[in-house]
Amino acid sequence: MLVFSTSDKGGTGRSVTSCNLAYRLCVSGRNVAYVDFDFGSPTAGALFEISAVERGTAHQDGLHSYLLGETGVATRIDVRTASDRPALRRLGPRAGKLALYPGDEGGAEFLTAENAVVTRCAELLLALEQEFKVVLVDLSAGRSVALELVLKATAMPQLRSFTARWLIFHRWTRQHILAASGLVHGPHGLTQAGKECGHDPLELLESVRYVRTAVPNPTPAAPGGVGRPAQAAWLMEQNAALKRLASANQLGASSLLGETPMEPVLQWREQVIMDMDVDAKIANPATTAAYTELARRLLDAATWERF
Repeated sequence: MLVFSTSDKGGTGRSVTSCNLAYRLCVSGRNVAYVDFDFGSPTAGALFEISAVERGTAHQDGLHSYLLGETGVATRIDVRTASDRPALRRLGPRAGKLALYPGDEGGAEFLTAENAVVTRCAELLLALEQEFKVVLVDLSAGRSVALELVLKATAMPQLRSFTARWLIFHRWTRQHILAASGLVHGPHGLTQAGKECGHDPLELLESVRYVRTAVPNPTPAAPGGVGRPAQAAWLMEQNAALKRLASANQLGASSLLGETPMEPVLQWREQVIMDMDVDAKIANPATTAAYTELARRLLDAATWERF
């Protein structure tokens, strides 16, 4: 399965949620590749706490160099052995593989998705799909070259038969809902760009689901809820209005993969949230439950059926 994570805006929690999703899939026994196509900011290494590649690899052997044909093999890092975090190095024999493919430090965005780059991208995805249960590709935000690159690559004959999923991340605000809808349905968005690259727009839409991140709980009695009744009532009204807006912009419940709650740990430090963080009462149980449910629904065929 090829999974492409994208968003129209930065700051949606796309990368940190994708890293946590990859981790949850790994501990459930799946082999996972995390491919950092956030070309302008290849910082997945920092999220997995691998100091040697926290801003990408500094040796001109990352994804930038590979796609440009400057190196024959892209750097691959075993997160379970390279992480500076001891708990990530002690996942146990039942966990699957978790491999990170970092970008180049200072590599910046590509200027064009020319044919040679697209071909190398397709070759990389094909090789990874054959080895890993899930290949999670973290794309740059917006209508980026990364988006165009993978749309062209997945339209090639050698990748057409593979299962592809598109996860669109957005915060639970009016502006983010409109931006996420525009990224998929608007001018130069996913469906239009996909059609131009050779995809069937309807089939492409079937593979799209949305992930709401950092969703506040407006219920006063709930953990993380607000304390004043008037504020709670106002937030409940806004939450209902956002649900109506999401539905009107084709981001309703039938298109939703799931949502993640506000998590204080992630407001201070973007990282993988582990069960030990909950046991130590540092992170909230709802956060790990949300990531676990996202991982389950990602692999559940029923999630991807339209009714």
